[in-house]
Amino acid sequence: MHLCSCRPLPALVALALWLSGHGLWAGDSLQMIQAAQRLGPRAVAALPSLQALLQHSATLDDEGQLAAVNSYFNRRIVFAEDSDAWGQADHWASPLEALALGRGDCEDYAIGKYFSLLAVGMPVARLRLVYVRAQTGAGSQPHMVLAFYAQPNSEPLILDNLITDLRPASRRPDLVPVFSFNSEGLWQGAGAQSAGDPLARLSRWREVLAKARAEGFL
Repeated sequence: MHLCSCRPLPALVALALWLSGHGLWAGDSLQMIQAAQRLGPRAVAALPSLQALLQHSATLDDEGQLAAVNSYFNRRIVFAEDSDAWGQADHWASPLEALALGRGDCEDYAIGKYFSLLAVGMPVARLRLVYVRAQTGAGSQPHMVLAFYAQPNSEPLILDNLITDLRPASRRPDLVPVFSFNSEGLWQGAGAQSAGDPLARLSRWREVLAKARAEGFL
């Protein structure tokens, strides 16, 4: 596999070692840099701010991590339909893909936040991507958000690109959960009833998991 020449590899290795010395994980940092090289100059240009986010967030408590990651992706990605951004009816972008393009839809915001929080040590069990019906002025629209559960049965906090401040689910009556999932499970609505294996039932999820793993997020 050939890396693009948008930045010399020795300089990237030096950057990875520097990040390791300042609190980031050397292996994942280098893997992330190499993945950005493969994606091209725009991904490489987006990487320093992402690495800074991960380095800073790793020092924060749960609430600080949620706020930092939620704000970062809401600021860095401009909403665009998949047909406009990717030329496809439905594309789930990896975090580096979305940041390189600078555009994405609701899935791309939620996916970027999910994998970034995992990368700084958030347990998988506390996070779910939730497919919802969002009630807007234009009627009911399909939408995706990220939910954080402080405890297994607690009311989740919602990370969203539509309403950008963190709110408990009870303060988001505009969202009607349809199903939720993470790397370990798939559930009906946002509750505890299993709906099967997410890897078997959600092909887009299988694809984006593989991309995130190749980018060093897992």
